[in-house]
Amino acid sequence: MRIYYDGQSAFLQYDGKLYSRGISSWDTLINRKKLYQFLLEDLDNWTPMTGAMTVEVLPPIGSQEVWAAGVTYMRSKTARMEEAEQAGGGEFYDRVYDADRPELFMKATADRVVGPGGTVLIRRDSSWNVPEPELTLFISSQGTIEGYTIGNDMSSRSIEGENPLYLPQAKVYDNCAALGPCIYVTREPIDRIPGISMEIFRNGEAVFEGSIAIDQIKRDLEDLVLYLYRECTFPQGCFLMTGTGIVPPDEFTLKVDDEIRIHIDSIGTLVNKVGMKPL
Repeated sequence: MRIYYDGQSAFLQYDGKLYSRGISSWDTLINRKKLYQFLLEDLDNWTPMTGAMTVEVLPPIGSQEVWAAGVTYMRSKTARMEEAEQAGGGEFYDRVYDADRPELFMKATADRVVGPGGTVLIRRDSSWNVPEPELTLFISSQGTIEGYTIGNDMSSRSIEGENPLYLPQAKVYDNCAALGPCIYVTREPIDRIPGISMEIFRNGEAVFEGSIAIDQIKRDLEDLVLYLYRECTFPQGCFLMTGTGIVPPDEFTLKVDDEIRIHIDSIGTLVNKVGMKPL
């Protein structure tokens, strides 16, 4: 099943039908262990709808933080090594890829996240900017994976390439992340065979296309969660981007007005425009 949020109501797609329900707190609705079972048992409290959903949905986040895992795919490792090589940091990523401890970093607060149709930003002080399409976990405050969404971890590769210690500036800024279009809630863990695909359009024409199977991720998803929750508490739960295996070529950089489309089977498609903060 899929749940969406428009700021006032939640919408549920289940078994080919659409339901709605007014809610006072998105956090309260989603932050619970066995979310799938709760929604199934709560279905009588939802109003059946006819026709398609026409509301403008928000990113499926309330007050949660967004964290991210890096160097979880081979392609990500090689790209990060290449960008950091001149700064002498390339070896770091090779070590992280093979280490027991994953790379985990704070990506965004809720107010820096945009949803479907929103505008992600590229930094004015970066000359090399790329989107990073990622399967994103929704984790309850109890540390259980309760759902999945699509994440776009925007990255300023020229800044990180100058020095790996610049990672926070390369990753964290206004409109640096997108989530959506929904939270895909399942009884069992998501099928990791279907892939992630990404297309980037410029002036209506595709300038990049790529895809990868989710099962190419090196890290166990439960293991990522265990490391994240070792010394951190998340009272309303947390979103965790799980890394990217799709990296545009080195000569590619995003431009203002590009359109990014990221698709994961079962979850849907996240579409965002690219912008830049005005001076």
